Amino acid sequence: MRNSRLCLLFGALSLVAATPFPDQTVLGGVDSASLTGNIADSLKHAIHDGAASTRTKVHKWMDSLGRSFVEQNGITYELVSNAAFEHHQLRMTEPELCDPSVQQYSGYLDIAEDKHLFFWFFEARVNPEKAPLLLWLNGGPGCSSSTGLLFELGPCSITAEGTNLTYNKYSWNTHANVIFLDQPVNVGFSYAEDGTSVNTSPVAGKDVYAFLELFLGHFPKYSQAPFHIAAESYGGTYAPNIASIIHAENKALAQTQAQNAAAASLVHINLASIMLGNGLTDPYIQSASVPDWACEGPYAVYDDPNGSECEALRAKVPTCQRLTKSCYDFNSRLTCVPALLYCGSQIMGPLLQLGYNPYDVRRKCDRQKDGDTCYAQISWIDVWMNKPENKRALGVNPELEFQSCNAGINQAFAFQGDGAHNSAKLLPELIEDGVKLLVYAGTADMMCNFIGNERWVEQLETSFHKEFAASQPLPWVTTETGSVAGVVRSAGGGGNTAGNVTFVAVHEAGHMVPYDQPEAALDLVVKWLYDIPLSQNVTEGILHTPLGGW
Repeated sequence: MRNSRLCLLFGALSLVAATPFPDQTVLGGVDSASLTGNIADSLKHAIHDGAASTRTKVHKWMDSLGRSFVEQNGITYELVSNAAFEHHQLRMTEPELCDPSVQQYSGYLDIAEDKHLFFWFFEARVNPEKAPLLLWLNGGPGCSSSTGLLFELGPCSITAEGTNLTYNKYSWNTHANVIFLDQPVNVGFSYAEDGTSVNTSPVAGKDVYAFLELFLGHFPKYSQAPFHIAAESYGGTYAPNIASIIHAENKALAQTQAQNAAAASLVHINLASIMLGNGLTDPYIQSASVPDWACEGPYAVYDDPNGSECEALRAKVPTCQRLTKSCYDFNSRLTCVPALLYCGSQIMGPLLQLGYNPYDVRRKCDRQKDGDTCYAQISWIDVWMNKPENKRALGVNPELEFQSCNAGINQAFAFQGDGAHNSAKLLPELIEDGVKLLVYAGTADMMCNFIGNERWVEQLETSFHKEFAASQPLPWVTTETGSVAGVVRSAGGGGNTAGNVTFVAVHEAGHMVPYDQPEAALDLVVKWLYDIPLSQNVTEGILHTPLGGW
């Protein structure tokens, strides 16, 4: 099922996933009966092998401290529940993989008896008791957060064709407690007993909220910390939806805790910021930027900005935007699917035929050597995660099969038109209530290019709009090497903070900034989490105490 046309790694753009290509023009409506059949067929093959066998006998008990445990599939888990979520529980174990020097938890959020979301948590290497909490989500839709963990920003990196791991000194858990979550169900090690799936971002967001409440309720030391959602690629759609749900639930909780005993057991999630890396967030603006990036950007893929290829791309933008606006206005599958299909086939489709790595056009893509994703390491992750001893250590049924990306989930989201929705519209309310926004993008990425990301941030209607629009790009200088890693525009904070609305263009990087520029990416995330201006070349003496020797 790992097909490059259906599950473009980290899913960048449902605008492309499961779409026709340039010789298959889609101009109008969609045959809903045909789509329904396609979804059913794709999901039939998307469910993990062995999921049905997870219904095994279990043994439950409590220890002398009142903690609940269960033994299932030969694995012992601690159980965490909350009266406010009667259909949810956490099943946790404590692995010592990847980086044994830090405290870890992994396991599942069980939703009723059906859906099970896999997570893997790492404490910060430095002062975890004072470190902020960060949730990392990869995109897809349908790609596991383990790709971020083992390929980009986690404590260890995959190597030796999946037979070994190496220490990552630039891991984002250096100064943050980090949760890697596989969502929605049937992504990575997450699974559903009877094949139930999730195919829209708002529904996926509700499950994430339940997970956070159970996790933070069980670990109050993390609940006091600022909480940040960091997401990449299609995560630019996921993260605003998740943040919006958390924000709304926080407000409701404040009103009901005094009267409702169940609500009294819930925690206020200290949502501090949203961090989006090369994301898909506002397709109306981002699709229109593709000709500008492809023809006039720093890594233009066409030689002549006035040539026939560029003119053909520009000619398709008005129809793409008209269909996308219809999706925005009516918010229905029948308006959003046509927008997704047209923009993907007519605007992104021609670029995908050029032979470049679409996530980093500085490189060609040799699919025989590098695989359908253009990165051989992704298949290595599958090898390592599928080792039985690693599954057991992580609290995973050894009969489950790990896939870095699930094409069936990608297709199910596409056939709902999910990737054509405007997730940026969810952000102004959060920003006005103090939630900060960081958008960063590698300039060599073709899939979710930096020009489009900067434009939608610039057009975001908030009280910071005028200040951001008037802001000039400033050099972003890294602390460790003093090098200029990119440029930053920011509004809010008067130049003394990282800003309330901030955009960063990352030089010499593609879609996966932490992979291409690991030192710079860590510099970026630490300064953002600790509210340090990115445009300043700070020294150790200026940094806050929790950062230790960074």
